[in-house]
Amino acid sequence: MNHAVPIHDEHGRSFRTLRVSLTNACNFGCVYCVNGEDQGGINAAGATGTAPMTYDGLAEIVLALHRMLGLTAVRLTGGEPTLYADLIPFIQTLRANGIDTIKMTTNGFLLKQKARELFLAGVREINVSLDAVEPGIFAAVAKRAMLPQVLEGIQAARDCGLTVKLNAVIMRGFNEGQILPLLDYAIEGGMELRYLELMRMGHFYSKNFDRYFFSMSEICSSIATAHVLTPLYRGPSATAQRWRMEDGTVFGIIANESEPFCSDCDRLRLDSFGNIYGCLSDEKREYVGDIAHDAQALTQRLTQALTHKQPLKFKGSPLTMISIGG
Repeated sequence: MNHAVPIHDEHGRSFRTLRVSLTNACNFGCVYCVNGEDQGGINAAGATGTAPMTYDGLAEIVLALHRMLGLTAVRLTGGEPTLYADLIPFIQTLRANGIDTIKMTTNGFLLKQKARELFLAGVREINVSLDAVEPGIFAAVAKRAMLPQVLEGIQAARDCGLTVKLNAVIMRGFNEGQILPLLDYAIEGGMELRYLELMRMGHFYSKNFDRYFFSMSEICSSIATAHVLTPLYRGPSATAQRWRMEDGTVFGIIANESEPFCSDCDRLRLDSFGNIYGCLSDEKREYVGDIAHDAQALTQRLTQALTHKQPLKFKGSPLTMISIGG
């Protein structure tokens, strides 16, 4: 049974969804995540621990947060979560203790092998990062020539009953020419596509952001050359602005820079070292790895994490996507 407590800030925001970064290991080297020189900057470990928590310790924190907050969903991220050795036991533990909605964000490379066991463990929805459908462009962004394996993984996930959504980070000079081909691929497969604006994080926090940034309005302009677009209402706490096309197809754009959604953000993040983050736009963290059974202390640290949220606009941070997820 959940015993949710009211934790709200002056804007009425609370934490209702949790993103868990299971590992900061990844088998891709996407240019918007790492820069090939320093692997992105700040590590998520913090002064309180230099080794990741065990899977049961991490699950204990998630379950404590669920009892306290009454979470509506948990999303597993990374790094790359399919590299996490205890992924299936972790999911099974959460499901067995009352967390029904478990989603995952993945690069898709290992989905062909893992899709069925993910479905059987209780995952019903996954987001696959797919930044291009042209092999050369895919390799330029991901730094890996693995597009065929990713596409096979997407098909395997759909075949076993998983709902698949696609995420594409659009970067000027890399893959802006893939906006329409990605949309065509999503339409053909009956999948919802969400474009993402580049975020001011990691190595893009202090340099080169403006050089590669491709805005929501530019994405819409590209799509409007081939389709008629009707804007849709953005629901409370939703990350994406969404549009409907003339054939009924819906796509979204997550526009942290152009249309920030800070004012009603309800997301909390937990890294693999036991730190919680109230906001990607603030590198401050609160260590909770030693207080999962202490409701008062956990409430205090959650309340502190809530103060880290930005009031209106995402300002960015040196936190790395590989260590805390998107």
